[in-house]
Amino acid sequence: MTDMPKAYDFSSTEERLYQWWQENGWFKPEARPADAKPFVISIPPPNVTGELHMGHAMFVALEDLMIRRARMQGRAALWVPGTDHAGIATQLQVEKLLRSEGTSRQEIGREAFLERTWAWKKKYGGHITNQLRRLGASCDWDRERFTLDDGLSDAVKEAFVRLYRMGLIYRAEYLVNWSPGLQTAVSDLEVEYSEEQGFMYHFKYPVKGGGFLPVATTRPETILGDTAVAVHPDDERYTDFVGKTCLVPMLGREIPIIADEYVDMSFGTGALKITPGHDPNDFEIGQRHALALINIMNKDATLNENAGDYTGLERFEARKSCGLTWKPTA
Repeated sequence: MTDMPKAYDFSSTEERLYQWWQENGWFKPEARPADAKPFVISIPPPNVTGELHMGHAMFVALEDLMIRRARMQGRAALWVPGTDHAGIATQLQVEKLLRSEGTSRQEIGREAFLERTWAWKKKYGGHITNQLRRLGASCDWDRERFTLDDGLSDAVKEAFVRLYRMGLIYRAEYLVNWSPGLQTAVSDLEVEYSEEQGFMYHFKYPVKGGGFLPVATTRPETILGDTAVAVHPDDERYTDFVGKTCLVPMLGREIPIIADEYVDMSFGTGALKITPGHDPNDFEIGQRHALALINIMNKDATLNENAGDYTGLERFEARKSCGLTWKPTA
């Protein structure tokens, strides 16, 4: 009789079997006859930002099931592996590492920062592909790709050029998430949200010809970029104001009073300041009413020349200063 170990030794057994599969070419489509029907999956490339998580394990299990089933059906099955450079997410990790060393990307310079980023990719990209192997992912590793490979980058450019020529993409103004720390735009998927206690500031917008509109906001610094005040068309409190103009507090710039159904009559004062340059909903309202778009922020989150006397202030300092200068009204 052969003695069996008390516990299953997954480490040596699984690695040995996986190496045998790979060395014999069982993961390659060429293992099937030349006329075999192809079956191809490109792996959703994991980001080179650390380690795999349970979501990766789930898609690896499902795709491995599909690719192995296709092989058992005699098809020329190919599972293309790869990793994603993850742009901003990877940059953030490298910058955290630099901060822990008491330096920054600005201090070390562009070339040194790129070297550190590629070193990060080599370390964690290799770690992730090893994790995929340990999961048993039957990929053709001779066809492994990285999203910054020349071929893939050229293909992306080619796709954008074709889509542009077909009229399916265009260039226009749109609000993006901006990171003052990273000094770059950030996608909606990469934004981390949190709930915080805020303050509601009330301001009086003087109406040309007499009277005023009471407006409430949690971001008084954005008043400096207002290009309209909106009320609901069915709000009888402000019907007589629609079509008139009012003055932006702190600046005195004249802006129109418009009617738009987006306004919630029950929230705040029922009159909504419109800042198309700094709020996505206001941006859409601005598009509907052909309002001007004024940016009051520099890339480092200080206020620019459009902010009048507040030019140069950091955004939160400006928020506090605006709130103190114009006392909240009852």
